[in-house]
Amino acid sequence: MNATDPRTDPRTVVIDYVNAVAEGDLAAVVAAFTEDATWTYPGDLPLTGVWRGRDAIVNDFLGSAGALFAPGCTPEIVLTHTIADGDQVMAEWTSKGTTVHGHRYDNRCVGIFTVRDGRIASVREYTDTQHVERTLFAEEGPDGA
Repeated sequence: MNATDPRTDPRTVVIDYVNAVAEGDLAAVVAAFTEDATWTYPGDLPLTGVWRGRDAIVNDFLGSAGALFAPGCTPEIVLTHTIADGDQVMAEWTSKGTTVHGHRYDNRCVGIFTVRDGRIASVREYTDTQHVERTLFAEEGPDGA
């Protein structure tokens, strides 16, 4: 594929990835990453750190985040903005859903994606980690139970 191939255009790669997450298309999510990809997540939470390798990102990071939502509640992911400059793409999305503790999760996220040869090679995510802690990692339900 050459540089003008839309399948390798960095903005298209990121848009396709976010749409695959929103649609629950695991095969497309896996295919979106290079084998040696990294994902950096901020804060001081169980998800915080640098996730190294496609399998760790998809299975351990994204998979463990998905498990924090109520059974049968697929988080609603909506891509709101993208800005691209060369191989770098800034994407903003919203993520909403009900957590396993009954809290309403409603957060905005920004990721700085680096795309290499038509696949995501790295992501640096920024989000409201206090909201993540209060909702996804809460020990009790919204009514205090």
